Amino acid sequence: MSDTSTETAVQFRGEVTVDLVKHSAADSDVLWAARVSTAGEQSLEELAKDPERSKGLINYLMRDRHGSPFEHNSMTFFISAPIFVFREFMRHRVGWSYNEESGRYRELQPVFYVPAQERKLVQQGRPGKYEFVDGTDAQHRATTEAMEASYRQAYDAYQEMLAAGIAREVARAVLPVGLFSSMYATCNARSLMHFLGLRTQHELAAVPSFPQREIEMVGEKMEAEWAKLMPLTHAAFNGNGRIAP
Repeated sequence: MSDTSTETAVQFRGEVTVDLVKHSAADSDVLWAARVSTAGEQSLEELAKDPERSKGLINYLMRDRHGSPFEHNSMTFFISAPIFVFREFMRHRVGWSYNEESGRYRELQPVFYVPAQERKLVQQGRPGKYEFVDGTDAQHRATTEAMEASYRQAYDAYQEMLAAGIAREVARAVLPVGLFSSMYATCNARSLMHFLGLRTQHELAAVPSFPQREIEMVGEKMEAEWAKLMPLTHAAFNGNGRIAP
């Protein structure tokens, strides 16, 4: 390997980013979708009404798991996170659409994930019954130093291969899953609720979940945006154990 150094170019991040770039989502979407079953064309009147007056109906639909009315909306997020987060994320297929940055068609940028100081590092207990606890300063230091050194070496190798004329789709194989990628993810409220039920921990959850912290960070940011768009639906989700209808 050459003496080429990426020290000034490589970036290390401990945070993910989520931007709501496009949406068509409101609590009223749930109401007209639900009321068409009994009101037919008169359900269109829900478009102009205050959904607050019908929050009981939203809660009923959530409680009794009448899920399809929660599908008539759309949210598109632009997400920047490590590749290992996206590989977990894309296990969620029903009600989701994805388009991710391609390592075949562009040179990947040297932005890598390193856990922030508050990220719990130590796993205690057996599979299915474990918890994470804070690492020591020495453990955080060891983690940071090992990751940064590995990332620099991998990106140097990637750059050397590109410089030698190796195709991007071949050279990318040396890069680790801690590399940041970006994608658009589009979902509806029902599919998002299912994602949140599995990928976030919450005191109101009727069924416990044990997500990896990094995908939970993405979920928390998505939930914050959704809660502003559909506050009644979000409240009903929380009020009924955070179980997707």
